[in-house]
Order: sequence, then structure tokens, then C-alpha cells
Amino acid sequence: MATVSLSELLGSMVYDASGAASGRVREVAVSPQEDHCRVSLVIVKTSSGDRLLPLSSVSNINHGFHAATAASDWALANGSEGLLLLSRDLLDQQVIDVHGRKVVRVNDVDFYHDTHQSRSVLKVGGVDVGARGAVRRLLKGILPANALRALLHRVPPREIPWEFVDIIETDPARRVKLKISNDRLAKLHPADIADIVEELAPDEREAVFETLDEGVAADALEELDPRVQKSVMESLDFDRAADIVEEMQPDAAADLLADLSDERSSAILVQMEPEGRQEISDLLEFKENSAAGRMTTEYIAVSVDATAHDAIEAMRRFEGRMENMSTIYLTGSDGRLAGAVPLVKIVLAPLTAPLRELVQEPLIKCTESMKESMYVELFDKYNLLTLPVVNADNHLIGVITPDDVIAMLRAQL
Repeated sequence: MATVSLSELLGSMVYDASGAASGRVREVAVSPQEDHCRVSLVIVKTSSGDRLLPLSSVSNINHGFHAATAASDWALANGSEGLLLLSRDLLDQQVIDVHGRKVVRVNDVDFYHDTHQSRSVLKVGGVDVGARGAVRRLLKGILPANALRALLHRVPPREIPWEFVDIIETDPARRVKLKISNDRLAKLHPADIADIVEELAPDEREAVFETLDEGVAADALEELDPRVQKSVMESLDFDRAADIVEEMQPDAAADLLADLSDERSSAILVQMEPEGRQEISDLLEFKENSAAGRMTTEYIAVSVDATAHDAIEAMRRFEGRMENMSTIYLTGSDGRLAGAVPLVKIVLAPLTAPLRELVQEPLIKCTESMKESMYVELFDKYNLLTLPVVNADNHLIGVITPDDVIAMLRAQL
């Protein structure tokens, strides 16, 4: 199977069924709704205007495009709706390399060229992001073709396979028409997504967060630099912002909304479900530099009379994050904190074992008003996985996790 580049195809002569030169290639197009990698047509510049030549009507691509139809049969090009124009939409544009976990600029596009049932088939193989593509475009038409090919053989290739490329399209309507999503990006770790997003321009960040699933978007948003978080949230409409905030950890969501203007924060809260809105509103009442201002309300607490079996059932019903299950808390009938049991003890104990017999001593906790430096010292001293936060009546109101501590320390850098 032969290979050919987009820069080689652009400007190529196009011949009709009679063999007459009828124009030159202006654009190469893919119809993502039909096939995301197969070229569907080329736009030909002719003396009577731009015309559409379907690849299904091209018999071969050898020293130009040779069509099996008359030039008069090629439809006039009236717009490009539903088409991904590879020269306009990819060359010199930024795309996301999901394999390399970075943003790159496209210098050229490479195709696989084959023939099927006497018709040419072009499929996008990858994008060239290295010097080879840049040199090819720069010297095309300046050096003789043979000399240019010899030079290019000495330039190491740097290509990203098409299946590892996510396109950034900032126009919402066009994203829908072209079925452009960031499904490949969504499979990366949230921290990697955040690194990629921070390399993008503001409108490109918005485009990415508009296409990501709310849960993925929430996880990635929590990993962003606070200034970028704020920028992203200010660019989204209130409905979309609310959907993402609802998927965030309550403490992270409260911290983010606290950084926004009162008007925007209130508008986002209004769009949220009542339960989530109340939870975050309560957290916003606490001072940010206090334990309560950093805690999350996603934790597991069971009765002081519960067994290991009861704890496991509570974990199955828990809808929070897995890392918040590292410790199970025991509370009395009055809601007061009575003990903490590490998950590993529950896993190793018989199902009938009373949790009160598995508690970890001493019980380390902090008050809601405790300063950051003090609860960070507790984490360091006792190597904690979570730290329970209690109010003046010793009622459990939340927990601080290592992520909360890291977020606090990062904000101080």
C-alpha cells in the first residue's frame, strides 16, 4: 500500500474521463459521518468554479487525479457543511496527541493509497508534526521532485497515527455536524487531560470541556491550576457548568465557586439539583483556610453497633470516590464520632465481626475551625489517609483527604 502526503496532493492536476486537464486539487475532504478516516472527495478548482469530485469516481492517483467521469458531471461546490477539509482544518492547526499526552501542530497529513475495484481509495494514516512535513511544504515547487524526495529521506519522520489524534473544533454547531468529540482524550488520566488543557487557548479549552462527559470533565477540572479552573468555568454556560460542578467533590466544587463572582456562582448553584446545591452552599459558609473549608462531605459512616458486613454493604451503596473509602467511621445514635476503622481491617475480618472491635487507636480528629498548618501537621505526624472533621458537639461533618492537603499546598505555591 503506497503512501502520499496532503501537500503532494494539493495543486495536483485533475483529468476528466477524456484525459483532458480540467483543474487542480484545491482541497481534500473527509465526511466524518460516513467514515472518519476515508477521503470522500476532493474539491477541484476549474475554470467554471470549484467542483466536487467524489473519490469513488477517481480511477487512479498517478501523476495527478484521473477521473472516470466528465468534468461537467462534477457538482459545483456550494459550501463545505458536513466536511472536514484537511488543508483548512488541519494544516498548521493544533491537535491533541492522546498517545503522547500533549498538544502538537500539524505540518502535513499522510494518507494510505490503494485501489479497490478499479477505484482509488485514500485513507488518513496520520499527521506529520515534525520537520519532514514542514520541509516538504516549504520546498515544494522550489526543488525538483526527485531532489526533494532524496532530501526528505534524510529527515527523521515524526508522525502521529490518526487513531491517536483528537481534533479541536471551537464552533459548537460544527462539532455536532462533523461528529467531532474528544472520546480518545477522555480515556486519559484526569491529570494528563489537565496538562493538555492548560496548553490550549481559552476558546479551545471551552471546546474540550463542552465535549467531555460531565464526570471526566469534573475530574480533569479538579486537576487544573486554580486560575485555569476559573477561566474554564467562566467560559461555560450556566447549565453546562452546573452539570460539571455536580460531579466534582463537594469541597473542590465549593473552592471553585468561591473563586468566581457572586453572580456567576449563584447562577450555577441555581441550575444544580437541590441536594448538591445545599451541600455546596453549606461548605461555602466555612472559611477557606479552616479544616471545614477544605473538607469533603463524601465519606462513609455507620452505626457504632455495625458489623464488617454492614460496612461492606455501606461501601457498595457509596456513590463517592473510591479513595474516600479508605476509612469507615463509627457514629453513635446522636451523630457523635465514636471511632475509625481502616478498610484493610474490615477486609480481613469475619463478616460478623463488630466494627467497634476493629477501631484504630488513638482516634485522630480535628475541629471545623482548625487552621491549615495544624491539620497538615496531623497528616504528617500520623501518616493519615483521611482526617475526620467534627463540630463543637463532636458531630462528624466531613473528612479531609490527602488530595485536599495537596490542593491546599499547591495553592500556596
